[in-house]
Amino acid sequence: MLNFDEETTRLLEDAYQGADVSRRRQAAFDALAPQPGERILDLGCGNGLLTLELSRAVGPGGHVAGLDASPQMLAAARLRLEGRGNTTLTEGDAARLPFDDAGFDKAAALQVFEYLTDRRPALRALHKALKPGGRLVAGDIHWDTLAWHSDNTRRMERMLEAWSRHMAVRDLPAKLPAELRSCGFEVRQMQPVTICDTALRPDGLAAMMIQLIRAFAVDIGATDADDAAAWAREQQELAAEGRFFLSLTHFVCTARKQ
Repeated sequence: MLNFDEETTRLLEDAYQGADVSRRRQAAFDALAPQPGERILDLGCGNGLLTLELSRAVGPGGHVAGLDASPQMLAAARLRLEGRGNTTLTEGDAARLPFDDAGFDKAAALQVFEYLTDRRPALRALHKALKPGGRLVAGDIHWDTLAWHSDNTRRMERMLEAWSRHMAVRDLPAKLPAELRSCGFEVRQMQPVTICDTALRPDGLAAMMIQLIRAFAVDIGATDADDAAAWAREQQELAAEGRFFLSLTHFVCTARKQ
């Protein structure tokens, strides 16, 4: 798991407002289709960007509850949502939701489930928290779709293998539909959102991933600081030569409580 310390939280605060991550958030927002007056749960709300957008959509007659396990991310969310009377933020566990049964019209879980070894307790908790017919929108990356160019393929493989240790499951979008059905949901749609970057943009997903992977690989002892720095430096050099390439696919799954 990633450690959402102060430095990481600042990095994500900037990157999550960039074009690539905003596209993923917009896809989840569109699938959720928030309506005035609705009560919506933002599970794994992080720094509150989606929570804020949903709060504007449901208006003063609605309510958006954000829940996250990270106090650092919740601190950033509280700053963002200051003055928003139709929102609440709670630190908590996805498998033990501190909410009334059938209290929400809809729920969003953006890049949450890939970090859970067993998703079913959280899915059952969400099923209880939603009203009959309530909508759940989950967005996660299928990491087996990642294609990332490097002239040093062995080093790239080593860095990406290290990165895979920060998640519980690489292919969550392939597993999630069956898990949803086993927990009382009807799967309505699986929408791919593909990111393909041929430039290393400061606001892009790749720039964020380089910083996160570099630090994480060193932290877990998968490589040393010099090797990780060389890997990151090569990506900058490839970009300067016009040879940068990264592509991966995020999937937005829409389901309904039966």
